[in-house]
Amino acid sequence: MGGKLPTQTYHKTYKDKVDGEFYRNKLKLKSFEAEKNLKEKYPEFWSALSEKGINLGKIREHSSKIISGGLLAGTLLFSVPDGKMPVLPSMSLERFKDKDMGDSVNLRNILVSNLDSILPKRVRPLMPQEESLLEKLFGQVLGIKAKATLDGQHLNTTYGIIGIEQHLRRFPGDTLEKHTDDPLVLKEGMAPGLGAWGYFAPSSEKMTPEIENIERWYAVVQTLYLPDWNTNQPFLRNWYKYRKVLIVNTENGRAVVASIADSGPAAWTGKHFGGSPEVMNYLGGPSYKKGPVLLFFVDESEGEVPLGPVEYDKIDLEAKNLVKA
Repeated sequence: MGGKLPTQTYHKTYKDKVDGEFYRNKLKLKSFEAEKNLKEKYPEFWSALSEKGINLGKIREHSSKIISGGLLAGTLLFSVPDGKMPVLPSMSLERFKDKDMGDSVNLRNILVSNLDSILPKRVRPLMPQEESLLEKLFGQVLGIKAKATLDGQHLNTTYGIIGIEQHLRRFPGDTLEKHTDDPLVLKEGMAPGLGAWGYFAPSSEKMTPEIENIERWYAVVQTLYLPDWNTNQPFLRNWYKYRKVLIVNTENGRAVVASIADSGPAAWTGKHFGGSPEVMNYLGGPSYKKGPVLLFFVDESEGEVPLGPVEYDKIDLEAKNLVKA
């Protein structure tokens, strides 16, 4: 009483208002204006900063991380009881026996159940503790070593909305009909322009099954919005080119390993990632155009991971060692 909001109402109101990405974008636009005004009004001061090697862009990035991090920490504090992080439940084989499947284990149910317990109700950049839990989950259930941060690289978000993309031209003169004979996949059409890294091969004669597979299972990530994308090239451009990522549909547990082959989508679309027609078809079926997913880098330090569907739920699970995280 006394004008105090009930806990549940306050929780909903706070979460609805806090959006780290919104404030980060607002901060970025304001900082661009401030930097431009400073350069125009005080050219001598600007020159002095440049001579001393002081980069205002780095200051801007640091400020952005502090503000968005504080906002997200507040969101997490109010979304988890007693401020405690969720923990993965026991993954012993005995607990997850399926009566209809004998002694086999329904790994899809295990994955979806754990995702529900870890993830917030709406997409947002995840906290390091949440990403760490997901890395363990992917390793134990999917058998894939996936990382939110790899070689020091981290996307602006690992939890976001994915949207369907069109096919990309693999070589000069490539046509849609040369990609596949599957009408469900062909209906998405061909993108009018090239991917972020141009053609996949210089000619049709140089095409290989490996190149075909990269375009078939390709992903789109927002490299253009990385804080240091414009200042740290060509390193970032080379690092992200065809980088393998694990994409997991958080609603049904379907997973696929894809290769980054384009940059986008634009922020105004409300989407954070994109997937080829083949990627989207596997993640959600023929009518799947958009939905929430997790996207982590694939760590191949212990061996190559093939592109395409991760059919973990079809593996013989009798010898699979699932332990408590």
